[in-house]
Amino acid sequence: MKPRSIAVVGAAETTRLGRIPDMSVIGLHADAALNALADAGLTAKDIDGVATAGESPVAIAHYLGITPTWADGTAVGGCSFMLHVRHAAAAINEGLCKTVLITHGESGRSRVGSGGFGRAPSSLMGQFEMPFGVTSPPTMFTIPVMRYLKARGYTEEDLATVAVIQREWAALNPRASFKDPITVDDVLNSPMIAWPFRMLMCCLVTDGGGALILTSADRAKDFPQKPVYILGTGESVETPMVSQMEDFTSSRAFRVSGRKAFDEAGISPADVDHLMIYDAFAHLPLYGLEDLGFCKPGEAAGFIRDRNTAPGGVLPLNTNGGGLSYMHSGMYGMYALQESVRQMRGIAPAQAPGAKIAVSHGVGGMFAASGTVIFGNES
Repeated sequence: MKPRSIAVVGAAETTRLGRIPDMSVIGLHADAALNALADAGLTAKDIDGVATAGESPVAIAHYLGITPTWADGTAVGGCSFMLHVRHAAAAINEGLCKTVLITHGESGRSRVGSGGFGRAPSSLMGQFEMPFGVTSPPTMFTIPVMRYLKARGYTEEDLATVAVIQREWAALNPRASFKDPITVDDVLNSPMIAWPFRMLMCCLVTDGGGALILTSADRAKDFPQKPVYILGTGESVETPMVSQMEDFTSSRAFRVSGRKAFDEAGISPADVDHLMIYDAFAHLPLYGLEDLGFCKPGEAAGFIRDRNTAPGGVLPLNTNGGGLSYMHSGMYGMYALQESVRQMRGIAPAQAPGAKIAVSHGVGGMFAASGTVIFGNES
């Protein structure tokens, strides 16, 4: 993709976040979509491309009255929306469509119109992991994390510090689910879920959603909001079974996706002003900092402990409060993208001063997939 050839011209989350018991999944998609359309000054008839996960793009297009010339239903977990951005940019550059709507909506807490969490017994996970008790995200992520902590020399306190600092960011965000300060001791004294994860190291369970609108950069200045340009994108997948990762101390999908995005953007981690790393659990920012090249292996915990990622630090990280304190309805990637766009527009509740380049990095499944999008606010 040619850098800066595509721009985000509309971005919004659902009107409410957290607990929304009176809206179904498709209703949340629609609410986010209508808010993003209003943000861009558009109506549904202006959209000719649709992408979504968790719902069918067919259902979303029909529900909103859109007849697209391009559709994408890629579903690889929480980073699906990063992949949608990448695919939409390619489709617009190829002339397959002009204006793409990407939607997300989940009733993760209220479970209104939501499907189940079950995995087929015939699946690879069903055959080779679930019989041994590897049945839910906390029990899946423990497999690589126990090796990671040992190999890196990291501790439970290092995981707790991630949650503490992200709560500091959440305290600055009126829309965050949890804003009260917490300490390392608070995290370590919270209920054990699956070692080493205690409750405050685990993501929230909420209702909500978001939507983005993309178009070509040459049209971007015709819209009411400040354009946010896409500088580079990357994606990769590794394995549906966390037990079969190539290396428990590093995500191959993270490395490949991140490297592709940085190469495409023609930048290095040193050029980045703002960073979002999907944080379903407290270990993921540590992996992300190392696998994306912001820290050398073994240095990420110290980097966070020294408050480099905290308010006032050199690399603002997860400035909305993250999946640990802001929102996590099941697939968090859309919320990371939304915060990146807010930062590039200069309107985030906890704005990184002078930020010009933002990286939004996502994970799908238990290190199964990854997507990376690099944004800039200069054409």
